[in-house]
Amino acid sequence: MKKLKILTNIEESYDELRYKTSWPTKKQVVKSSLIVMLASVIIAAIIFLIDWVFKTITEFIY
Repeated sequence: MKKLKILTNIEESYDELRYKTSWPTKKQVVKSSLIVMLASVIIAAIIFLIDWVFKTITEFIY
């Protein structure tokens, strides 16, 4: 009996995820997450400062 193509694709995807993919360690995930959070805070602070400067300028003008 011939397998359905979708079942073959699912099996191949599972095998690739299980045996061929290199997953990061917990330490690597934590380190990457901290870097992303720090970068997000820095970018948010920069946007806040730019917004505050423009608000101050527009209040001065009007």
